[in-house]
Amino acid sequence: MKRIAVFASGGGTDFQSIIDANGREHFCDIACLIASKDGIGAIDRAKNHGIPYRVFAKKDYPDLEELYSKLGFYLNMLGVDYIVLAGWLKIIPESFIKSFADRIINIHPSLVPSFCGAGYYGLKVHAAVLDYGAKISGCTVHFVNEVPDGGAIIAQRAVEVKGDDTPESLQARILEVEHSLLPYCVKQLCLGNIIKDGRKVTIKN
Repeated sequence: MKRIAVFASGGGTDFQSIIDANGREHFCDIACLIASKDGIGAIDRAKNHGIPYRVFAKKDYPDLEELYSKLGFYLNMLGVDYIVLAGWLKIIPESFIKSFADRIINIHPSLVPSFCGAGYYGLKVHAAVLDYGAKISGCTVHFVNEVPDGGAIIAQRAVEVKGDDTPESLQARILEVEHSLLPYCVKQLCLGNIIKDGRKVTIKN
């Protein structure tokens, strides 16, 4: 059984979707939650389900490399196979990404490569979609590399943009899709069904 660590910086609804799906199908062991600060909703979700958690806050580690060095040591100590970024808003240094190459996945609330990269997170993504006048948005699960939101795409799902959408209403509809797509991708990854060849990713049926 593969072991995962989930990284979160906010309320943790994507984290909860993994907990719920894994509770039904048990496709992985959730070794821990890594939180970027104290007091976030994701920590409450971990506590409610008996999942260990650790906080790695920037205020405690002024040096980014030191933070991720200690975080990497902790994850290796736990025997973590994969890292799932579920609303992680911290910068990840290239050294950490290389040490977990092709073992980190992220969910982004748009159809990459549109409306992604540095500065595109949370409601800012959906506001940009509406400002541009796009008719379709959605979400993307991808591998993480040194380019923000630039890793190989695992899966995407589209969501129609409605004429009366606000950033909040579009976010809510896309979150519903995220909550099925992310657990699906985590399951397939942990079962060994995701094959990556450069930028081409195939999910075995």
